[in-house]
Amino acid sequence: MVATVALGLLAVRGRGGGGGGLAEWSVGGRSLGTVFIWVLMAGEGYTSFSYLGAAGWGYNYGAPVMYVVAYMSCGYAVGYVVGPMLWDYARRHGLVGITDMVAHRYGRPWLGAVVAVLATVFLLPYIQLQITGMGVVVSTVTYGAVSLEWAYFIAFAVTTGFVVVSGLRGSAWVSVLKDVLVIGTLGFLAVYVPVHYFGGYGELFDRLATERPQWLTLPGAGSGEGGRGKLGVAWFASTTVLNALTVVIFPTTVAGYLGARNADALRRNAILLPAYNVLLFVPMVLGMAALFVVPGLAGAESNLALFKLVVDSLPAWAVGVIGVAAALSSIVPMAVFMLVIGTMWGRSVLSLAPRWSSGERQKLASQLVVVAAGAIALVLTYIAPNTLVRLSLISYEGMAQLVPMLLLGLVWRRLTVVAAVSGLAAGVAVVCGLVFTGNDPVPSWGVNAGMLALAVNLAVALTVSRLGAGAGAGAGSAAGDGRPDEEVLARDPLPPSSPAVSGSG
Repeated sequence: MVATVALGLLAVRGRGGGGGGLAEWSVGGRSLGTVFIWVLMAGEGYTSFSYLGAAGWGYNYGAPVMYVVAYMSCGYAVGYVVGPMLWDYARRHGLVGITDMVAHRYGRPWLGAVVAVLATVFLLPYIQLQITGMGVVVSTVTYGAVSLEWAYFIAFAVTTGFVVVSGLRGSAWVSVLKDVLVIGTLGFLAVYVPVHYFGGYGELFDRLATERPQWLTLPGAGSGEGGRGKLGVAWFASTTVLNALTVVIFPTTVAGYLGARNADALRRNAILLPAYNVLLFVPMVLGMAALFVVPGLAGAESNLALFKLVVDSLPAWAVGVIGVAAALSSIVPMAVFMLVIGTMWGRSVLSLAPRWSSGERQKLASQLVVVAAGAIALVLTYIAPNTLVRLSLISYEGMAQLVPMLLLGLVWRRLTVVAAVSGLAAGVAVVCGLVFTGNDPVPSWGVNAGMLALAVNLAVALTVSRLGAGAGAGAGSAAGDGRPDEEVLARDPLPPSSPAVSGSG
């Protein structure tokens, strides 16, 4: 933990101390190269879920957990196109996040504030989940010597310390340490656990195929009691598509995009990042292996399937190293979640007040919001953990409803502000209604509730845009915006060697 804070603070030394404006703090001055972008974005994707949730899903369900690898790999393919486009749009107009982009695209600062508030509601549960994940890891690997309550506070204090000072650059530096430990520890466990407990992978999969065959196919295991088949092919395919579209506009992903030195760094990363997904197979498979070593885990305890194997078979120092890797897998994404919430509020909400509208005041406001967001998540973890747990049910599916407003809006001029807001409202309403009534996946169809909500969102947005076009130019119409397309729409920044760059709009 000391090394983590030190790395995070050292990140600012080469950039003139802690100086620089909001862009330097929130998107690393748009100067991060391929290596730093790779470790940062890999760090965002490899969270405490990878050590805890992925192993728990492998233990409880089996094959359905592979959706994580599927959607992340597909998301990187989408990001090959979308990442450079968002990077170029933000660079041309001096923007630092998705709320900025929405406000600029539709010419409505208030809309950026609305998106910031909505995104914060969807992101806060992720901070709480990382705090909880790190607490569980630290308490487990210290054999209970560090209580959950102290572990939660350590997670908050360590992350807040370097994020406030060094911003995105600090997260990138800490990601280097995290990735070294993650690759090393998971590479070791991938070999050690199957050999130690089963004699090799052949024997492990032979037992799975013979004794637990349902864990190896969709819809997996553990979905009985009226839920058998819930995680079938329709759910797997719809969740993969939905999450692949959502991950490219997720505020933390966009922060990584905007921190890049150039568009080619993002294209190279879109090619390289899927290789990191190979590591995700390790906790998934070892979670299934735990079925034979520590049977009978139920509820939240199943998320500790991997660590039960580790604590049971390795010396304390090795458990500690693996625990640090898992803890850093909580700290890095939590840092970026806190950073983007601070940036959204500092730039798009508090800046609407004149006294907070200057560049330095926006940075200060963002840093204060970072502390506040982390503190809120920490306090709720202590006193009302179920509040954020319930919100987490709609976090990703809720964020998906911003896809038409942002992505479609940046390539299609006729999408009006009224249409975009109407679609967003309809999509959020549908996803909340389905999820909170226990209809996710959607009964009969078996598809992800967020995908159905996104379809409703898109249908409403297109219908309202068409009706608005027929009504003529109004305050909310595209025709009522006199700015040229070059000012409003995004473009794909072509490589410098392309002759088509000059004169492109």
